Amino acid sequence: MYTVFKANIKKRGNLTMKKKMIAMILAGGQGSRLKKLTKDVAKPAVPFGGKYRIIDFPLSNCVNSGIDTVGVLVQYKPFLLNKHIGVGSPWDLDVEGAGVSILPPYSTESENRWYKGTADAIFQNENYIDMYNPEYVLILSGDHIYKMDYDKMLDFHIETGAAATVAVIDVPLEEASRFGIMNTNKNNEIYEFEEKPKEPKSTLASMGIYIFNWAALKKALKEDQQDKYSDKDFGKNIIPKFLREGQKLMAYPFAGYWKDVGTIESLWAANMDLLDSSNPIDLFDKNWRIYSQATNKPGHLLEETAVIKNSIISEGCIIKGEVINSIISSEVFVEEGAKVHNSVILAGAVLKEGSFVNRIILGENVVVEKNEHFGRKDEILFISGGDE
Repeated sequence: MYTVFKANIKKRGNLTMKKKMIAMILAGGQGSRLKKLTKDVAKPAVPFGGKYRIIDFPLSNCVNSGIDTVGVLVQYKPFLLNKHIGVGSPWDLDVEGAGVSILPPYSTESENRWYKGTADAIFQNENYIDMYNPEYVLILSGDHIYKMDYDKMLDFHIETGAAATVAVIDVPLEEASRFGIMNTNKNNEIYEFEEKPKEPKSTLASMGIYIFNWAALKKALKEDQQDKYSDKDFGKNIIPKFLREGQKLMAYPFAGYWKDVGTIESLWAANMDLLDSSNPIDLFDKNWRIYSQATNKPGHLLEETAVIKNSIISEGCIIKGEVINSIISSEVFVEEGAKVHNSVILAGAVLKEGSFVNRIILGENVVVEKNEHFGRKDEILFISGGDE
């Protein structure tokens, strides 16, 4: 399928002695703004694009960037996420001396420890990181849709002599207050960090993607643990700490597609972006595949009554009705006379004769009954079982 980069591995027997960089994916998010979509699953396990889950994007970015050692930090309702990742074989992350590891919080003799924040989650897995003795640690969020070559970001980090590098993306000024903003000089060196400022001084938003020199981060995490007032968070505590101490922080500008799919509206919009022929997240790019768990479902069936325009139809679907500008997940049945417009239909859903949906996300295994209509012009709806 593809070759995993292994040049940064040195072994003595079964012991891995040194890696240049490993990745840690923060995947424990509850995603409460996604409402019933995350009632039973963590946000990174939410379906996307007909056949993927959100976690597939950072995992695929890792292997495409030559990173073969990945820790996935889970917490909120992790069963489906754990099952999806498994031993990592879809991403070739099942190799000896490397691979993917699921890292839940754990109990000690003295206390039960949930992850208190993003920085605390990394601190609690210090022994895991030390096992690989990396020079650099890449910290990622497990709930964003994007493609990025982390190896290029690492080159930037090394060349600039940074202690930490933060990936940033330029956002519209009217949206900047929603993000952590990095204020930089002309050399992209960060001199100030503002968490969701009311009056932002710049539009460089943190993407929640960091590269740290492990020795410097390890020291900062230990010291942060001693601060009883700390939120144990990278944005609120660790980045400001590096700045206060005068350590060199660099902003890595990213010009590609990136979307935080934290709301029903943004998740729907990111799915719709896949149907845009000019969309830079192109899933058909052979040079940067997005990998996921394979299924054993049959191909889709488009019957002679079907009308399909600008849509993605996944495996195992039977389409007899009309599907326009929509994403159809696996094993969906659209009966003759049913119409699906501008919508995301999740796996196993059924749309019966005469039904019509527009600008919605339809939940897994939901049945839209005969002649039922859902959709509004002024908002995006999520329809789950039991919704009226």
